[in-house]
Amino acid sequence: MASEEIEALIGRVAMRDQKAFAVLYKRTSPKLYAVCLRILGNRTDAEEVLQEIYVKIWQRAERFIASEGPAMPWLTTIARNQSIDAIRARKPVADEIDTAYDLADTEPGPEEQAMVKGEGRRIDRCMEELEADRAKAVRSAYVDGLSYQELAEQYAVPLNTMRTWLRRSLIRLRECMDR
Repeated sequence: MASEEIEALIGRVAMRDQKAFAVLYKRTSPKLYAVCLRILGNRTDAEEVLQEIYVKIWQRAERFIASEGPAMPWLTTIARNQSIDAIRARKPVADEIDTAYDLADTEPGPEEQAMVKGEGRRIDRCMEELEADRAKAVRSAYVDGLSYQELAEQYAVPLNTMRTWLRRSLIRLRECMDR
């Protein structure tokens, strides 16, 4: 659509010509919708903002001055600004500082921290009862996340041997922890 034709339609819209407004909408809405969709990233939001854009165009048509620039960039600027305003409106308003005291502290309390540390020391003592290579293999498997295959290659033993090492080591750890 030629810029002159859009400018003429905007001029008629400024005089409150509803038919010209309908033609302007039909000819320019795909482009403006694409601008909104690109900025907002959501079809529903883009459609809502597009409606608001055409309300603004209806209200501001008399402000358009053809000598200051082409019509399509003027329409695109309205679409862009309205889309950005919609994004800003989405952001949640910061909570009042007075409501912050209602937030629960998810960190463990001193008693729970002491229990966890005590359990950790017990596990370390039990790990010391294992052979050094078995203890290292258990740590590698259950702390570092190495697979049985990786451990078997690292220790140069068959895969089933590594599985047996780990299973027997875990049994010994459980027996130690139960004492």
